[in-house]
Amino acid sequence: MARIISLEEVKKHRRKSSVWIIIHNDVYDVTNFLTEHPGGEDSLLDVAGKDGSREFEDVGHSDDARELLKKYKIGSLNPEDRISVVLPCSKLKWALLALAGALVVGIVLKKYLGSK
Repeated sequence: MARIISLEEVKKHRRKSSVWIIIHNDVYDVTNFLTEHPGGEDSLLDVAGKDGSREFEDVGHSDDARELLKKYKIGSLNPEDRISVVLPCSKLKWALLALAGALVVGIVLKKYLGSK
């Protein structure tokens, strides 16, 4: 059974000697990963003791990084403390979506206006 950890407990671990972070309502002790993190220890210390889901997704971690994260999982956030993090699409995704929409509109207009 997974250990249930309160938000108050997570908040106690925001020092270099003990770094816990929350990613998608799971709690990770990344203390031993600080020196190995490719983005540097500061990126982990910035979200120490709090939810880092948005930052984790904004960076666009690889499948390998997501697999490695499992090694550091120590439990799940207490359901009463959970928050729903709505992760925005990156600017690139919005740009691609807008471009696709413009192409569709262009094709439809050409087909219907060009045939008359």
